[in-house]
Amino acid sequence: MMKNLFGGVQWAVFLLASSIAAPIAIANVFGMDSGDTALFVQRTIFILGIACLVQAWLGHRMPINEGPAGLWWGIFVIYAGLVGVMYPSMETSLQALQSGLLYSGLLFIIFAYTGVVRKMKSLLTPTITFVYLVLLVLQLSESIISGLLGIVEEGQPVDLLVLLGGIAVVGITFFLMGHKIAWVNRYSILLAITAGWLIFGLLGKTKEITFTSNAVVAFPEMLVFGPLIWDSGMFVTALFLTILLIANMMASVRVMEMVLKNTFSIEQEDRVKQASVASGINHILAGVFSAIGPVPISGAAGFVSATRNPSLKPFIIGGLIVAFISLFPNLMTLLAALPAPVAYAVIFAIFTKMVEMAFDELTEESDSQQAYKVSAFGLMIGVGFMFLPPESVAELPAVVAATFSNGLITGTLAAIAVEQYLLWRKRSR
Repeated sequence: MMKNLFGGVQWAVFLLASSIAAPIAIANVFGMDSGDTALFVQRTIFILGIACLVQAWLGHRMPINEGPAGLWWGIFVIYAGLVGVMYPSMETSLQALQSGLLYSGLLFIIFAYTGVVRKMKSLLTPTITFVYLVLLVLQLSESIISGLLGIVEEGQPVDLLVLLGGIAVVGITFFLMGHKIAWVNRYSILLAITAGWLIFGLLGKTKEITFTSNAVVAFPEMLVFGPLIWDSGMFVTALFLTILLIANMMASVRVMEMVLKNTFSIEQEDRVKQASVASGINHILAGVFSAIGPVPISGAAGFVSATRNPSLKPFIIGGLIVAFISLFPNLMTLLAALPAPVAYAVIFAIFTKMVEMAFDELTEESDSQQAYKVSAFGLMIGVGFMFLPPESVAELPAVVAATFSNGLITGTLAAIAVEQYLLWRKRSR
C-alpha cells in the first residue's frame, strides 16, 4: 500500500508540475485578476485529476496523465484576440470557448461510435509515431531550455545561478533514474523534485508564498462564464479541433503501448474507442467547469520508462490526490510555488527518454527508405511551422490559425499525407 501511495504522490507532483503553466498563461491573456486566475487554475487542475480517473476506469486504462491540450491553449489565445472583433467582451469570448468544449466532447463520443476513431488509428504507423515524438520534443525544447536558463520573459538575461541549479537537478534526476536500488529508481522523479526544491531554496530562488484565500475548502464552480450557448463558428472550430485532438490522443496511447510492450512485456487491449468516449466525457466536464480541455500527454511514456513503474494503481491514486488537493485553495497556492526550473530540469530528463523511443519506433519499419522520406517531409514542415510568427496567421480562420501555429500537429499531418500517398502509389503499381 505504501508503495502505491508514494507512487501516487509522484504521479500527482509530475501532473501538477507539467500542467500548472497553461491555465496561468491563459488567465494572463484574458486579463484575469489574481483571484480569478487562482480559481481558473483550481478548476483546470480539478478537471485534470478527474480526467485521469475517467480514462483509467472507462477509457484506455493505461497510466497516461491528462494535461491541458496545446491546441485548446492556442484556441484560447486566438479567441482572446477576437474580443472587440467578433465578441464584445472577454466574458462572451470565454462563454463561446466554454460551449466549444462541450461541442468537442459530444463530437469525441460521436466519432467513437461511428467508427471514425478506429479508421484514424491505422494512420499511426511507426514512422508517423517517430515524427510525432521528435516534433513533440523539439516543440517543447525551447521552453525547457529557457526555463533552465531562468528566462521567463522575452529579452530577459540568462540567470547563471538558476542555470547551475538546473544543471544540478538534471544531473540528480539522471543519477536517480539509473540507480541500481529499485525503490530509488521507482521514485526518482519525486526524489529529484524534492531535491531540486531544496537546492533552489538554498540558492534563494524560490517564490514567496502568499495565501490569498480565506476558505479552507472550495469546490470548483460550474459555468463560470455564463450559460452554454450555440455558436456556429465555434462549432466548426471544435469539429476540426476534435479530429486533431483524436490524432494527438491516439499518438499518446500508441507511445505508451510501445513502452509497456517493449520495456515491461505488457500487452494492451485495443481500447481506442473507449479512450475517445472518455476524452469526450472529460471535455464535457471541462466545459461545465469552465476549464481547459484535457488530452492524454505523451510525456507519460517517458515518465513510466524513467520510474519503471507501469502499474495503474499509483496512477489512479495520483489522479485522486490531484482532484482532492484542488479543493484546498491554499494547498494549490503552495504547490504552484514549485520553482519552474526544477520542473523543467526533471522534464528535460524525462523527454530524453522520448527521443530514445522515437528512434526505437523508426527501426520497426521494414521499408527504411520510405520511412526516411516521410520523416524528412514531416520534420521539415513541422519545424518550419514552429518558427512561423503567430501574428502571421492571426487573420486566418481560428482552427487554421491554431493548426498552423502548432508545428507538432502540422508536421504530423504532413507526414501522414505523404506516407498515405506513397503507400497508394505503391499499391497502384
